[in-house]
Amino acid sequence: MIIKLSPQRRDDELIVSKRSDVLTINGERFDFRGVPEGAVLPSSAVDCDFVVGDITRIDGELTLTLLLPCGDDASPAANYPADIVNPPDGNVSLPQ
Repeated sequence: MIIKLSPQRRDDELIVSKRSDVLTINGERFDFRGVPEGAVLPSSAVDCDFVVGDITRIDGELTLTLLLPCGDDASPAANYPADIVNPPDGNVSLPQ
């Protein structure tokens, strides 16, 4: 899994955990295991304001983009985040 982050000036919170191709975003579960190879699932098909951009599976790798809320005091790592590549199952560490 590759999680891309799109920073946006917001004060809300984003908490993400992962198990296989299932993400829990702020307590709500989103199961992407059914996205087949080569498919593109539009973000509009996912009822979550934090999922921005299409979800794809290419060469077995699920890729999606999450909106990353950044406050006024956000670090450079949060304002210019690197992709999160193959995060382990459990809580996903997001830049602050």
